[in-house]
Amino acid sequence: MIRAIVAGAGGRMGGRIINIIEADKDITLAAAFEKKGSRFAGQDAGIVAGLNRALGIIVQEGLEGVIDEGDVLIDFTFHEATLNHARIAAGAKKPMVIGTTGLSAAEIDEIRNLARSFPCVLAPNMSVGVNLLYKLVEMAAKTLGDDYDIEIIEAHHRMKKDAPSGTALQIGRVAAAAVGRKLEEVGVYARHGLIGERTAKEIGIQTVRAGDIVGEHTVLFGGIGERIELVHKASSRDTFAKGAVRAAKWVVGKGPGLYDMQDVLGLK
Repeated sequence: MIRAIVAGAGGRMGGRIINIIEADKDITLAAAFEKKGSRFAGQDAGIVAGLNRALGIIVQEGLEGVIDEGDVLIDFTFHEATLNHARIAAGAKKPMVIGTTGLSAAEIDEIRNLARSFPCVLAPNMSVGVNLLYKLVEMAAKTLGDDYDIEIIEAHHRMKKDAPSGTALQIGRVAAAAVGRKLEEVGVYARHGLIGERTAKEIGIQTVRAGDIVGEHTVLFGGIGERIELVHKASSRDTFAKGAVRAAKWVVGKGPGLYDMQDVLGLK
């Protein structure tokens, strides 16, 4: 039985992950924690997660006190907190699954360096469907080439802090690489006013924030006389939570290194 430690137990994703763990026969909740001063600290993790029953596991303040209690850490918190948790996990050589979005290039580089000493799955989206979408985008972009314009539209709930979504950026990187470009050089994230004609190489990524949208991504390949759209819509956060738990079960026992959901799903 794999023992999991869940970061951000009082958050939307933390609670769903605890629910999914409790429904899985191959993994169990060993510990849960929140940031220092959280109102959830000291409460039972089952009650905090909305299970309506106590699990006998009290939500602690900080990772340091519980890092030795589990086999794997699952983290969907905030980029600064996640980086600190990764440092602690690396020091303890504890496998980790990171689903946090909004990580900067410098933070990702540090996690990559830390992963030389511990196994870590880092993915901007843990959904099985989204990771299949990456493959479909790669295939479409390679087949269609420079004759088709690439546009990405993403929509999320009004509370999401980062934009564009990590998933949209990853789609952009996959599409750009497939046609021999770099997203950092051709990405266009806003259009307003008299901007002139669209350039042939640019890849547009546009953001919508509204209501309680869980997550929607549309990849549009626009040609002359036709267009192709690849669409993924998430209706529940459980799709991300299930993917994270699947990754947690997969990463235990792996060697040091930085992995992603393509590794977990065997798509590489």
